Amino acid sequence: MTDLPHSPREHLRRPETRAALAIQNQILVATREYLAERDFTELLPPVIGPVTDPGSRGAKQVDIDYYGHRYKLMTSVILYKQAALLTFDKIFYIAPNIRLEPPETFSTHRHLTEFHQIDVEIAGASRDDAMAVAEGITRHAVRRVVDRAGAELAALGRSPDAFFDLVAAPFDRVAHATAVADLHGFGVPQSPDAELNWEAEKQLSRKASRPFFVTDYPKGSRGFYDREDPTIPGRLRNFDLLAPEGFGELASGGEREFEYPRLVARMRETGENPAKYAWYLDMARHGIPGSAGFGLGAERLTRYIAGLDSIWQATAYPKLPGVVSP
Repeated sequence: MTDLPHSPREHLRRPETRAALAIQNQILVATREYLAERDFTELLPPVIGPVTDPGSRGAKQVDIDYYGHRYKLMTSVILYKQAALLTFDKIFYIAPNIRLEPPETFSTHRHLTEFHQIDVEIAGASRDDAMAVAEGITRHAVRRVVDRAGAELAALGRSPDAFFDLVAAPFDRVAHATAVADLHGFGVPQSPDAELNWEAEKQLSRKASRPFFVTDYPKGSRGFYDREDPTIPGRLRNFDLLAPEGFGELASGGEREFEYPRLVARMRETGENPAKYAWYLDMARHGIPGSAGFGLGAERLTRYIAGLDSIWQATAYPKLPGVVSP
C-alpha cells in the first residue's frame, strides 16, 4: 500500500493524487448529469443542526456551541433530505459529513472522518426505485470515467476490463439473512440481528465480481428512519450496495418512516429521545411525504473505480480515524 504522505504538499503533488481526483471529478459530473436528466433538483446541504443522523455505527458526533445552544456537525443529512421533499419531489446533495470513527477503523482502508456523500431522496418512491437510481449513478459514472479518464485509470494501474461484469447485467441482490448464512459457511462470524460488520462486508465483497445489493436488514440494526416492512414485522425495507474485489460498502438506503406516531415509536425503540428531534417531528406531525433514498460515498466510489489501495488516496485533504491532520 502507498505510504501516508508526510504533508498536504507531498500528497497534492503526487501524480497518483491528481489521477484519483481527476477520476473523482468525472464521477461527480456523471452523477449530476444522470440526476439532472431525471429531473432531480440539487440543493446545498446544511452542515450544522440541532440533531443529526444517530445511526453512524460506532462513530461519535461533533458538538459545537451555536449561540449558546449545542448543535451538531452533520454525520448525514437524512432528516433534512426528508424535509426538503416539502419543496421538491426529487432532490440530491453532494453533502460533507463528519464522523469521528473509532481509531481501529483506520485499518479498514475505507473510513475517513471527513467525507462526502451523494445523498438522494425521492418522494413517493419505493426501495426498488432508490436502488435503481443508485445502480444507475454507478453505471453512468463508470462509463464516463472509462470514456473520459482512461489515461488516469492507466496511470493508477486500473484496467477498464475490471468493469466488464458491471455493465453486463443488472446488479444482483441478496437478502441479509442469506448473506449471514453465506458468511457462516465461509467461517466468518456475523450476527443475524446486526448490520454486516466490516470484515463480513469485505469477505462478501471479495467473493463478488460485480456490485451487488444486500437487502432486508433486521429491525434494530439501523436508525429509526428506515421503514419497517408493513407485511413482515421485524424486517426493514432497506439496502446496502457493495462493490466487488473487497472494496465493500458504497451506499446505504431504503424506504423511510414518515408518519409521526411511527417515528416516535421507532425513536423510542432505538433509544433515542424524541424531544431532541422537535423540529423534525413537528414537520412529520404536519405531514412529510413518504420517500426512499440513499447516501453513496463519493470517496468510496472513487476508490473502487480508481482501484485505490486506501480511501485517503481519494481525497485532497485526508482525515483518517485517530490521525490528527491539516
